Amino acid sequence: MRRAPRSTVAALLLLLSLPALAHEMRPGFLELRETGPETYSFLWKKPSGGEVEIQIAPVLPEDCRLVTPDRQQLSPGAVIVRGTLTCRGGLGGKRIVVAGLEATVTDVLVRLHHADGRLESHILRPATPFVSLGEVTSTARRALGYVQLGIQHIVLGVDHLLFVLGLLLIVSDRWMLVKTITSFTLAHSITLAIATLGYASAPLPPLNAAIALSILFLGPEIVRVWRGESSFTIRHPWVVAFAFGLLHGFGFASGLTAMGLPKAEIPLALLLFNAGVELGQVAFVLLVILLEKSFRVLEVQWPRFVAQLPGYAVGTLGAYWTIQRTLVLLVGAR
Repeated sequence: MRRAPRSTVAALLLLLSLPALAHEMRPGFLELRETGPETYSFLWKKPSGGEVEIQIAPVLPEDCRLVTPDRQQLSPGAVIVRGTLTCRGGLGGKRIVVAGLEATVTDVLVRLHHADGRLESHILRPATPFVSLGEVTSTARRALGYVQLGIQHIVLGVDHLLFVLGLLLIVSDRWMLVKTITSFTLAHSITLAIATLGYASAPLPPLNAAIALSILFLGPEIVRVWRGESSFTIRHPWVVAFAFGLLHGFGFASGLTAMGLPKAEIPLALLLFNAGVELGQVAFVLLVILLEKSFRVLEVQWPRFVAQLPGYAVGTLGAYWTIQRTLVLLVGAR
């Protein structure tokens, strides 16, 4: 099998990353806005509505007091808590911790707007779920944060990478590979922009089920390639990549829309987040190709069952996620 080394390496990379929950990279958002001496408006958005409920919550400094309404507000993809925070001596130099973040694969964006116009922006991650406030961040640093969010969204989104792997197993030559990946990129960039700018939206549970179905769809096509057969997908993979890329774009958008960023900042965040997604995707494809070339130089011979492992990984995991997410969808509809 001419393409075995590339597919085998890609499958192994994906299997190593499976402990991360597919498509659960939905950032939280904590915004603090200084409204008076030692007083701040408080806004907390916790991601919700996914396959696994994310249990995270901000822990405020001891000398801070939060007053919130009795009811929390629900919005698509998030639980929202608003209130008024009073802190003796202000928030400068005080530490904010997000409890439970270390047990997830998501991030939390923390923003502090000072009364004098200064802006702090920090990204808390599972490895560092805390921040000491007081450092004003530059525009370049905030921009880098959005790029990092995009990279993490694609790298931790195993379902998206598995779809790309399926395309790699179907495409027969390098020019068609470039055409197919470009088509997929263009499609998900379109729906990412549409969803983030608020022109359209897709409910998360059915969207996740549809994304899983797109992966399952590629399984039989990979088997046809093994058998030397042909189909519309094998002849025109770029068309299928574009069609399903529209679905995946809505999935990428869930990483930004649930955060509820200020409208003035959405275009920049959209551009940089999408750039991060593309960087992660291109890095994955290039890594697979480079490893393939390395194994060719080393003349590594793979057993047949190992060579076919990637195809079975695409079909099996696609089927598993389709069943799992359909059940989540049906249970949630009751």
